[in-house]
Amino acid sequence: MTNQTAQLHHLADLLLQLELALRNNGFWQQQPPSPAAMASRLPFCADTLEFSQWLQFVFLPRMQHLIENNEPLPDNSNITAMAQEAWSEGAENREILQPIRAIDAVLTSRRGNSNRG
Repeated sequence: MTNQTAQLHHLADLLLQLELALRNNGFWQQQPPSPAAMASRLPFCADTLEFSQWLQFVFLPRMQHLIENNEPLPDNSNITAMAQEAWSEGAENREILQPIRAIDAVLTSRRGNSNRG
């Protein structure tokens, strides 16, 4: 297994961990937001969605699509800052913040690795 393949598998595992954390902490929704809410042009759909909704209905599907279709991943990620804004650092939110930090780290490390090659 190449390093790139290992990173993709690790990223897919982290996305699954994030989904489970959202579910376990009561942030998972059965009904998607309206098309109008999803059409926001602001980062994280901040004017129309809760951050957890953005993670569930925008971020997770987009990242899963990129991985499954072997499309280029973002060169970096800094969603941790937004997550910390949305949720406090309390123990009850650590389960959600941990995979978000790890996703940021994986995507950012990829940028550094691609510049070396």
